[in-house]
Amino acid sequence: MKRQKIVTFGELLLRFSKPNQLRLTQGDMFTSKYGGSEANVAVSLATLGEDVTYITRLPDTPVGHAGAQCLAQLGVDISQVLYGGQRIGTYYFEPAAGMRAAKVVYDRANSAYYDLKPGMIPWHEILKDADIFQVSGITAAISQQAADATFEALDIAEELGLTISFDINYRKNLWKYGADPRQTLQRMLARCDMMFGDAIEFEWISEHKQPPFTATDSNFEMQMDEYGEWFDELHAQYPRCRHWLMGMRNMVASNHHTLTALLWTEGKLLKAPIMDITDVVDPVGVGDAFMGAFLHAINVFPGNRQRQLEYSLAAAALKNTIPGDFNLSTDDEIRSVIDHRYNANTLYKTIE
Repeated sequence: MKRQKIVTFGELLLRFSKPNQLRLTQGDMFTSKYGGSEANVAVSLATLGEDVTYITRLPDTPVGHAGAQCLAQLGVDISQVLYGGQRIGTYYFEPAAGMRAAKVVYDRANSAYYDLKPGMIPWHEILKDADIFQVSGITAAISQQAADATFEALDIAEELGLTISFDINYRKNLWKYGADPRQTLQRMLARCDMMFGDAIEFEWISEHKQPPFTATDSNFEMQMDEYGEWFDELHAQYPRCRHWLMGMRNMVASNHHTLTALLWTEGKLLKAPIMDITDVVDPVGVGDAFMGAFLHAINVFPGNRQRQLEYSLAAAALKNTIPGDFNLSTDDEIRSVIDHRYNANTLYKTIE
């Protein structure tokens, strides 16, 4: 396999949670892990053997350097990380339990990334030999100056002829600086070659009601004709985007999820099998695992769109079995999910 050079760009975060599914208001101890959408994609790609460089801005402090070193230990190139600013962005995660929904509290104002400005990152040098530039809607959600820096990077990636990969990643609670999130993300979408989002995000950005995904097991029937018409309309509106990837999840219970995905490409709509995951450990970063696996799959399965889709979904399903933001599933594990049609929970127990 010839490795692709992929550059991802976004904010590295420090995630805090209470142990043993305690609420944020309980106990006196936090556990911490590094993460963040584009960092999660970078780790997935590095784990699968791709040449991936992660771009962010971190404080020049032990906490900032520890975050970069965490990525380096997992095979990500951090040589172009920019240091400056006062603090690292954080978020607090309270996992779901029983009928209690998960909760996320962000603390990202005035972080090193929040204060990132155009001109700080040498994009021409970083992107000159790259094949793919991966970015998400979160990069433009933090602050106006970070949004401006995001569009600067998109301008240069487009100028250099890179494939641009975009994850909607709409997070309502992040958009506090006055920009219209839908208009901003639609501007990003108009410039991308492939796009990923969950069904709710697709509905939000297109303002088009989605067919319901209410699967409680793998026997659910998808409304493929209706989805096909929807994707045809989206492609007509955004003709540059050649690959449209939609993930769908139904949370049957806090630890029981069903998961599937669709891929519209070259006028055809493909569907993946429904994964029935009955022992969810950590659902954070599932979409990032999908996106990272897809960027790898287009390299190792050229022209086989169905295999690319199933590989990506299998990686996303496996992420549910791994604590933290990062998907550390190996290529062999992902292929086993596809080839043996295990659900993720069965594979997890088999590997143990």
